[in-house]
Amino acid sequence: MKLETSFICKTFFMQDNKGWNTNLLKWASSFISGDASPKKKDEEITDLQDARRGETINIFSVASGHLYERFLKIMILSVLKKTQRPVKFWFIKNYLSPQFKDVIPHMAQEYGFEYELITYKWPTWLHKQKEKQRIIWAYKILFLDVIFPLSLRKVIFVDADQIVRADMGELYDMNLKGHPLAYTPFCDNNKEMDGYRFWKQGFWKDHLRGRPYHISALYVVDLAKFRQTAAGDTLRVVYETLSKDPNSLSNLDQDLPNYAQHTVPIFSLPQEWLWCESWCGNATKARAKTIDLCNNPMTKEPKLQGARRIVPEWVDLDSEASQFTARILEDNLESAEVTSPPSDTPEPDDKDTNQHFKDEL
Repeated sequence: MKLETSFICKTFFMQDNKGWNTNLLKWASSFISGDASPKKKDEEITDLQDARRGETINIFSVASGHLYERFLKIMILSVLKKTQRPVKFWFIKNYLSPQFKDVIPHMAQEYGFEYELITYKWPTWLHKQKEKQRIIWAYKILFLDVIFPLSLRKVIFVDADQIVRADMGELYDMNLKGHPLAYTPFCDNNKEMDGYRFWKQGFWKDHLRGRPYHISALYVVDLAKFRQTAAGDTLRVVYETLSKDPNSLSNLDQDLPNYAQHTVPIFSLPQEWLWCESWCGNATKARAKTIDLCNNPMTKEPKLQGARRIVPEWVDLDSEASQFTARILEDNLESAEVTSPPSDTPEPDDKDTNQHFKDEL
């Protein structure tokens, strides 16, 4: 298992001949005058971290693509604004963009949280998925016992497109009554969706035998119990058996734990810990501790449109995250201009070279 906390910041820039003297002065003055801001920023970071007391809350998430990275930053902000204790985020690094990897260290400094990028090499003996989305789903559930350090006792998975409205310390401290996993059951109070509740009929109804079908957008893992009971091995064996059938595990990260709950028992979280408009309806929205932007199979409303309509605070969170990202990317570019000594050789008038630099940007 390899854990990685380092990041690489790559910034490419172009300049015309007119900016040569200005950039030379910037570059020279940066060495003459020095900069006291790092010390001040370190003090601000320490103040933010000291303001949070108690056991660190570990939150795990995955994202792929700029839209879901945008959602992920909003989720992070929503957690930090509601949670009083220290928070550490764990991200699967495999499909994160270079831009996100550049921004997240600055975001951690600015808002006073820890983070770690993690990965795990897919075992050669385990049937591997071919589609990227299904590989991501698999990482959410298949390697929980080996992807985190042994010192970690509990972790909460939170979907990237979720908005948190409660202190996550309450969920982190909840007694799971000896269960290795805790999920929220799907709501059943929005009767308009009855025709889409596949778990209430056919195969799933027979298999569950009265147990609830849970949603995988938010769950708690008691890692000590999970490892003690070899739940990871059990889930991988069940996965290996089912995954070769193309008709099985259509929602891999959700179907697998629900199917296996006879042998890997699930503690059902109170309904308010995951509210989704599609399945829950508006009657219970006021009590929601998290809001998930789950897809609506009836309307197929786009995620961004639904976010703005469903969650009043989403627009402000999105604006804050977007402005912060833009500032960091701009600062990175300016820093490269200041600290890189300019050349007195005129730029060659070469379209291919210019295009290379534009592509890197």
